[in-house]
Amino acid sequence: MDTHMKNFWLRIMISRMIIFMIVIQSSSSAIFGATATGEEPLDTMVEGAENYLAFHTRSRSHGIDEWGAMEDNAWQMVEKKGNQFVVNDRPFYVNGFNTYWLMVFAADQSTRGKVTDAFKQASSVGLTVCRTWAFNDGQWRALQKSPSVYDEQVFKALDFVVSEAKKYKIRLILSLSNNWDAYGGKAQYVKWGKAAGLNLTSDDDFFSNPTLRGYYMAHVKTVLNRINTLTNITYKNDPTIFAWELMNEPRCTSDPSGDKLQSWIQEMAVYVKSIDPKHLVEIGLEGFYGPSTPNKVQFNPNKYAQHVGTDFIRNHQVLGVDFASVHIYADSWISKSISDAHLKFTKSWMEAHIEDAEKYLGMPVVFGEFGVSAEDPGYNPSFRDNLLGTVYKTLLNSTKKGGSGGGSLLWQLFPEGTDYMDDGYAIVLSKSPKTSNIISLHSSRLAVVNSLCTWKCRWGCRKKQ
Repeated sequence: MDTHMKNFWLRIMISRMIIFMIVIQSSSSAIFGATATGEEPLDTMVEGAENYLAFHTRSRSHGIDEWGAMEDNAWQMVEKKGNQFVVNDRPFYVNGFNTYWLMVFAADQSTRGKVTDAFKQASSVGLTVCRTWAFNDGQWRALQKSPSVYDEQVFKALDFVVSEAKKYKIRLILSLSNNWDAYGGKAQYVKWGKAAGLNLTSDDDFFSNPTLRGYYMAHVKTVLNRINTLTNITYKNDPTIFAWELMNEPRCTSDPSGDKLQSWIQEMAVYVKSIDPKHLVEIGLEGFYGPSTPNKVQFNPNKYAQHVGTDFIRNHQVLGVDFASVHIYADSWISKSISDAHLKFTKSWMEAHIEDAEKYLGMPVVFGEFGVSAEDPGYNPSFRDNLLGTVYKTLLNSTKKGGSGGGSLLWQLFPEGTDYMDDGYAIVLSKSPKTSNIISLHSSRLAVVNSLCTWKCRWGCRKKQ
């Protein structure tokens, strides 16, 4: 055994001892419920480990592999039990990221290495889930060149993304379409419909026209039934895929009542499940409250948000939807100028949706995009770090109570050499050591929770050898 492996296993043993001592100090009764003082057991365990983790995060160079080694080796599907995610009946809390362009970069040998770099760097700070596009409609390097006509080379690029993610133990949320024009989206489907002679007047016809619905469903069927040319595993059977996302940030502004979008969600969620009942499904919503909950619209960032055709609680009560999705962009929704009001909004926005996921939906909620642009007036890296800290602390408060805060995905993680793609929100870990440490520490905290089981969280306690 070489020196590296000896050190690796030494870290594993130390980690196990740390957890064991914390559990013992919390008393055996804490494993099955509250402590004598009423303190939450997870609160005791996680907080008790933080001094060790803070040092551990700064000093290691190989990510949090030692925590991962404490998990079962089997690479199994992520499932939902009540308001939490589980893998093999063990808790699975998410610390993840977005990098939407992975498929397009993988389609060109000159940029394919950046896909590997992205996963490698994400893994080094313990990120476990990546959200990326499984669509590119009718544009440059299109996956779907026209309805049901695909570029096999681009599909092989998506195969590479999936197989490479597995190598780094990162699961994927694959989005199947876009509300916006980038990469085609609903506007491209409408263009295809017009070219076929359909009488269409709005991009929102995507949600209601039977032919356009058929185009989308055909795409869903093709992607889910795709056999990966590198792994020989059908996508719908691959545990590397965490979930399917119906659409990135769907809105239907032509129908503020929300009925048109609601009908589309109802049909498509059930359709995805009819092809693939194994994987989780989410919508891709931003989280705006709508007409069905007038008492909730006060939490929206502005008055316009309640008129875009979405309805957070109503939309997520649809059969086939497994967890809720919410995005956080105070700098787009409230004001461009950076201020503490952004942090205050972020906290209240998250807490409101976590509470709704527990009280009305009975499912986890994932904050699928959050970030702040370096182009905003008053921006500085310290504010970005404060935003990350606010998101992570709010989620950890839920985690300690076994709540619905299932995780978050920062927007967005870039490897070095991709700066020309930066929309202002990119985080390059090698250039942001403090930000990297914040992300890594949160990963370590969640890994502690994911390696434990308690009565409070309603998981059966599984003893390890």
